[in-house]
Amino acid sequence: MKLTTKGRYAVTAMMDLALHQSEHEHVSLKSIANHQEISVAYLEQIFSKLKAGGLVNGIRGPNGGYRLSRSAESISIFEIIDAVDEPIDITRCHGKKDCQDGEVCLTHELWTDLSNQISSFLDQLKLGDIVRSERVRKVAARQSMRCTEAQQTQHVSFN
Repeated sequence: MKLTTKGRYAVTAMMDLALHQSEHEHVSLKSIANHQEISVAYLEQIFSKLKAGGLVNGIRGPNGGYRLSRSAESISIFEIIDAVDEPIDITRCHGKKDCQDGEVCLTHELWTDLSNQISSFLDQLKLGDIVRSERVRKVAARQSMRCTEAQQTQHVSFN
């Protein structure tokens, strides 16, 4: 299984959203982009899939942004990855059972079982569990501080 940038960024963005939505009514994509150093355009693509997957609710306008559609404790990491169309399949044939000259290869069942274990693990791992981690909260605080300092520096340079 190769988790692409889209899957990693989707999980990262959802973690940022879960961490910051209690501070604000809605969290803007610009805020997430600044904290996580992900382009707003890429986040727009990701959040359209997350919204279609029922994981976030969005509101337009000057005070717009996104919120989790339900509690972080009820959203699994698997759901996030699945919502952005990331397959969790490490078989060579992508589950088609035609790995070797149109037939199942010697290790097909092994890789299928491992794919299922990974999916199960990610399904049991909840967004709320991750964002409650002290280590994650320290990183989030550092990111917020860095963004605040950058905004203050920008404000000073404009005056």
